[in-house]
Amino acid sequence: MLRFAFAAAALLTATALPAQEASKPLLTWPDLTRRPAPQPNATVDYGSDPYQKVDVWLPAGKGPFPTVLMIHGGCWTTSIADRSLMNWIADDLRRDGIAVWNVDYRGVDRPGGGYPGTFIDAGTAADALRANARKFHLDTRRVVAVGHSAGGHLALWLAARGRIAKTSALYQRHPLKIAQVVSLGGLPDLEATAASPDNGCGVDVVAKLVGAPGVRGDVYADTSVPRLLPDGVPQDLVNGRDDKIIPLRMGTQYVAAARAKGDRAELHVVDHIGHVELIAPETAAWAEAKRLIRLALAK
Repeated sequence: MLRFAFAAAALLTATALPAQEASKPLLTWPDLTRRPAPQPNATVDYGSDPYQKVDVWLPAGKGPFPTVLMIHGGCWTTSIADRSLMNWIADDLRRDGIAVWNVDYRGVDRPGGGYPGTFIDAGTAADALRANARKFHLDTRRVVAVGHSAGGHLALWLAARGRIAKTSALYQRHPLKIAQVVSLGGLPDLEATAASPDNGCGVDVVAKLVGAPGVRGDVYADTSVPRLLPDGVPQDLVNGRDDKIIPLRMGTQYVAAARAKGDRAELHVVDHIGHVELIAPETAAWAEAKRLIRLALAK
């Protein structure tokens, strides 16, 4: 047990806050969503469903712009969240000279969502970035995927799509290449999520997302990120130490598994940070995430 604790500690870096920041109460969802919402520069349809859309956030200037592919969370459930939840950090990156391709997708509660629709939507939206790069002056040489919560799972999954078997309904011959992933309080391991009643999404949603085992056998083979490793893509996981929605062990255990398979994965834990702070632009958690994004784009 001691040996495991020591090994887990070696996987992460920790960011401490000044005393005055540490004394502030954690943010709630209304603290974020009641703010005036910035708006994207354009919206692209990649299908006919109202949620098969991408918002494009473009900095001032002519480009080509360094580009982040962004994916919202909300327990893979559209009624909980859509792409607009990411507007504030998308705007913050835009102001910093970074373009954002902020994708939406059909959640498990939408017609056509679940397996394979939710995954096909995420993949199609990602590949649409490449198809629209010239129109919006996006630099696709180093695309960094950023996902929050359930979107952290999808961001990591997009980076690993090249490992999916050709027999899978999710196989894509030439998926968009992801240079690096920054997961913000993500749920990368679906098997671990399904076995963890204390996660804020619950366990039933995973079955809705991946499908019933009796219908297609191993439901995690092409959906859960650890099954697709190693993918050779550097991965940074930013987690709040006080996150009550996504247990910290989700990040610790995933990073250990990714490293064991030979991938470069790091866990960055920020003190006195919950789940909402991860996508609020004024927080230490987002400052750490943005630092990692800048480093990834500059390589």
